[in-house]
Formats: sequence, structure tokens, C-alpha cells
Amino acid sequence: MVSAVASERAIQARSLERRFGDFVAVDHIDLDIGRGEIYGFLGPNGAGKTTTVRMLVTLLAPTSGEAWVAGHNITTEPEEVRLKIGVALQGASLDPKQTGVEFLRLQGRLYGLSRREIDGRLERLRELIDIGEALDHRMSTYSGGMKRRLDLAAALVHDPEILFLDEPTTGLDPNSRRVVWDEVRRLNQEYGTTIFLTTQYLEEADQLADRVGIIAQGRLVAEGPPADLKRQVGLDLVLVRVDGSAEKASEAVRLLDGVDEVTFRDLELTIKTTDGSRLLGRVAVALSEAGIGVETLSHRAPTLDDVFMATTGHHMEIEQ
Repeated sequence: MVSAVASERAIQARSLERRFGDFVAVDHIDLDIGRGEIYGFLGPNGAGKTTTVRMLVTLLAPTSGEAWVAGHNITTEPEEVRLKIGVALQGASLDPKQTGVEFLRLQGRLYGLSRREIDGRLERLRELIDIGEALDHRMSTYSGGMKRRLDLAAALVHDPEILFLDEPTTGLDPNSRRVVWDEVRRLNQEYGTTIFLTTQYLEEADQLADRVGIIAQGRLVAEGPPADLKRQVGLDLVLVRVDGSAEKASEAVRLLDGVDEVTFRDLELTIKTTDGSRLLGRVAVALSEAGIGVETLSHRAPTLDDVFMATTGHHMEIEQ
């Protein structure tokens, strides 16, 4: 039976869980992702991002819970799901002896497309994916960025409704990363493709996603538009690294006018405020009067890492 909401959503999950023995990789996640949305699934390595994607694309059965993709149940209707989605997973296997065109034609045949349909799709993909004449060359000559863009093209060859991208820019240089970002935006804006994007890059989620879900230790700990999530942290942050007791420093600044909240970890204080530039001087004076040395003192706008810190108690560690 299809959930009434699931039929109106690109992706819906209810209490989705995956265990490996006693280890809980995905812990009762709920998702509601609208059609035409770019949804960023943000978290460090080992948080449960890839396991969630593998369940949603029917490569891994959930231990419990349910999910629907393009209106079809991932457990009872896996074939219907696969026909509606495109998937670009990490570490995709490419035959270095094939050309890009040969690889894409094979993908098209596997989806049952006719030769004429494949020709039409290749024409469109040449315009959409920035890979140029390299499509006619062997994949052994491709750079990492070109291989990643070919993965993206292969996921699009059958014109899917929903595209799953699992850390599509990991390991790419900044220029190649931004090329992929531009292509993702174009897919969404020009063709209305729903995109489920997993990433460990804060900037990537911030730049691309309409909404972000932050996952940590298998649990969805925060969700919403990036701007709204950052606004919940505060309009401004004053950051202080002290030479002494952070707890004592926290007590010295907590009651200052303009301080909304103070948290500390190790020797670092994070102060939420509506006006960081005005508060800097007051903080410096208060700490000096309390006999606490200051190593660094600065202010900035909140980032998604601050959201992660606020919800999990630690910063997000990124593996390059």
C-alpha cells in the first residue's frame, strides 16, 4: 500500500533503520523530500549517509521501517523504483578500455532504450555534462573530475525523475568541484530533476541544497533550509580562544549586554549574539578584568559546521 503522502513526494521514509549485527548504521530516519527539490544529506564519513542511499536505491534492504521513492515502495517494488531513478555512487567501476560513448550506450541498452533514443540522449548529455570531446576517448585517459562527470552522465542516460549523488565531488580539485555543482544546478533548474545529494562538504550543502538534513551516528539531528538552520544558531558568533580556564572565561562574559548564549569546549568559547562587532571590545575587557589571557578573538556569521556543533557537541571532521 502506497502512503498518501508518498505519492506526492519524491522520497519519503518512515523510521528507516539498518543494523549490521549490533551496530546501528541508520537509526529510525524520517524523510519527506518534495519533487523538484535538491536535498543535501550532510555528515562526516561513517555517519550513515551512504547506507541510507543504498537502502533508498534498493541496493540494501532496511532492517525495519519503510520508504517510498517516486511513489514506489523500496522493499516491495524495487524494479519500479530502479526505473525511476539515476544513481552515481562512490567508487563506480569504469572499464578503462571503453570510451565514454561506449559506456553510455551500454547503460542505455541496459535500460531498454532503442538506438535512436540513445542517440538522442547522448546528444543532450554532450550539452549538459561538461566533458566535451573526451566522450570519444578511452576512459584510461580521464582525470578524476572527468570520471565523476561521466558517472553523472551515466546516471542520467534514461532520463530519471530522481537522481541520487553519493559524495559526487569527494577528492576533486576546487575547479572540478564547481563544474559538478554547476551541472547539478542546471539539471534541477532546467529539467526539474529531484536530487538527493550526500556530502561531507559544508560549502557544497550550503551552495546547492534547498534543504539540508544533518546526520550524525545514524540519526537525523537537524533539518531545514541552510539559512534557517544557521539562523537558529545565531545572527553572529564571537569566537574566543583563552589561555586559562574556559569555564571561568564563560562566567566572565555570560552576563554581558548583548550575549545570548555562551558554550565552551577545551579552551574555546563560542558566544551567540546579534552584533558581534560591538561585543568584541566588551568581551576583551571582561576577560582582562577577570585575569584571563586571550589568544585569539574574532567574530563571524554562523556556518553549517556551527549547526553541526550545536546539535552534536563537536565539529564535523572531513576526510579528504
